Amino acid sequence: MKKRHQVLLVLAILSIITFLDRIAFSTAGERITKELDLSAVQWGWILGSFTLAYALFEIPTGLLGDKMGAKSVLIRVVLWWSFFTILTGFATGFVSLLVIRFLFGIGEAGAYPNMAITVAKWFPANERGQAQAIIWGASRIGAGLTPFLVIPIQQKFGWQASFYVLGGVGVIWVIFWQLWHKEDPTEAKDIAENELADILKNRQLSSHSGDISIFKLLNNKNLWYLMAMYACYATGVYFFQSWLPKYLQQGRGISEDQLKYISAAPFLLATIGCFLGGFLSDILVKKYGKKWGRRIVPIVGLGVSGVFLIVSALTVNNTVAIILLSVGMAFMDVTAPVAWAVSMDIGGTRSGSISGAMNSAGLLAAYCSTVSFGYLATNFGYNFPVLLLGIVVIIGAFLWLKINAEEQV
Repeated sequence: MKKRHQVLLVLAILSIITFLDRIAFSTAGERITKELDLSAVQWGWILGSFTLAYALFEIPTGLLGDKMGAKSVLIRVVLWWSFFTILTGFATGFVSLLVIRFLFGIGEAGAYPNMAITVAKWFPANERGQAQAIIWGASRIGAGLTPFLVIPIQQKFGWQASFYVLGGVGVIWVIFWQLWHKEDPTEAKDIAENELADILKNRQLSSHSGDISIFKLLNNKNLWYLMAMYACYATGVYFFQSWLPKYLQQGRGISEDQLKYISAAPFLLATIGCFLGGFLSDILVKKYGKKWGRRIVPIVGLGVSGVFLIVSALTVNNTVAIILLSVGMAFMDVTAPVAWAVSMDIGGTRSGSISGAMNSAGLLAAYCSTVSFGYLATNFGYNFPVLLLGIVVIIGAFLWLKINAEEQV
């Protein structure tokens, strides 16, 4: 196995861990809200506190990775969120859970921007879509595995125990990363000379000045369109990451035993979407160039996904709705690896900053939708906000027409 593929494998494992920690919380939602006596509105604020913190600290952590290197920043990131994953099990009520999840969000901020920095350094430009496909596909595998790993632990030992276990897994990853990984391929002693030459020749990193500010980076229409598109995408995808288990149980009457299988389906299909999105995008880039090669896949994906979400909200048949939601997320998630590949295409040596800005926009939108979902579900029923999410996702498809991966920031 080539050295860069080994690095990608370790990043994929981290991506799995990241989503195990995230989805474990929403999977435990029904148990937590009952034991701590939380309303749907309060649950929405707790879910949103993580997303808000994640959004606020995404750009600073991406900038930090550009300046200090991704290796050291990822160590800080994973240690921090692992600590607060464990601490989640000690929450006693609304306020403590709100604060812990906010601090957890600070910890996870910067994880994917710093993975993007690592990929930008270790991979040729024409392989970045595929690399991001593996990373984001792995995240969906982690999300899909969560119910099967977490629900049995929660049923036997209580919901708190699952967070103790997951926090410990993160610490193990940090120890390996610290001892094994090198920041740049030129520092690795066990990389083949021909592989190193291929990486250095084709990674196409631009030479931004070292002191460029985030305000200068944000003075670019291309980046703003990318951020707006990702806001639409994240609004849709965070429904699956935060509200899906609660929606299925309260809105669709699904039992906890059924939930283990049903809530995994969208993420397992999304894994296929992520893989296909990244690989197809790289193929189309070779055929049509970056401008249209990066656009075609997510335009189709988000457009189809939005339609499926709208129809799922309008149907009363649970089986049909679950199928539509699952396939809808698969189409939605072809966007993830392409968007992150574009952030590296236009970001160059500032990939951490650009991807951080993009993800911050998405997270801020996700925060608003996550919190408002609780209010909308309480007042209009659980299907109405899903319908609105479908409309937002379709808007994201049209925004891809304005994004040009050939124009570096």
